[in-house]
Amino acid sequence: MMPRLACVVGTALLPVALAAQTARPAAKAPAGSNRSEPSIVRVRLETSRGPILLALDARRAPGTTANFLRYVDDGRLDGTTFFRSARSKANPARGFVEGGLGTDARRTLLSIPIEPTTKTGLHHIDGAISMARSTPDSATGNFSIFVGAAPGFDARPGNPGYAVFGRVIGNMATVKTILAESTGGGTGVMKGQMILKPVIIRHAVRLDGTPKPTKFPRTWLFNFAQ
Repeated sequence: MMPRLACVVGTALLPVALAAQTARPAAKAPAGSNRSEPSIVRVRLETSRGPILLALDARRAPGTTANFLRYVDDGRLDGTTFFRSARSKANPARGFVEGGLGTDARRTLLSIPIEPTTKTGLHHIDGAISMARSTPDSATGNFSIFVGAAPGFDARPGNPGYAVFGRVIGNMATVKTILAESTGGGTGVMKGQMILKPVIIRHAVRLDGTPKPTKFPRTWLFNFAQ
């Protein structure tokens, strides 16, 4: 059985966040919306454990890359965390770390169709970045970075797998540091995998192309207590 890469989305809060967004077909399926992007878009994640430099493949995974860049360009990843470390039992130095919105539905945009590895030709190699999800077309703003190859997450007949859309090209040591963080808690497939002191993603910024922020409300910035 392929291990499940769970996407933890606050389903109780999600309808509230989605109601604030104007219903537009393009918002649900950004595929093809990045034709003006460079073929490779670099993104730097500045975390409390150090930077991570990513190269996103806008040519082979256009929809998934466009989706991730929506979160980057909107600042929706700023102040989020790496909250999960899933280490291999056979080799704890291998596995994946998961980060992004977690359960913060205020930052969540509409989900996107999956771009399987059989379509993109991208695979879960060492340093791959892949979208977290529950059902095949449910990916939003949670993602995973892999330490060591994990072909079990690739698509195969009868199973769409998970959507790879780039890889780490700098500061892989930061990812390994996050993977080694102390863990506990969690339930189901994530039992014992929640990082006890989540690693903060202080800022995410693209280094190539022109930022294209969405017009959707940034409700996580609102102070309703005033």
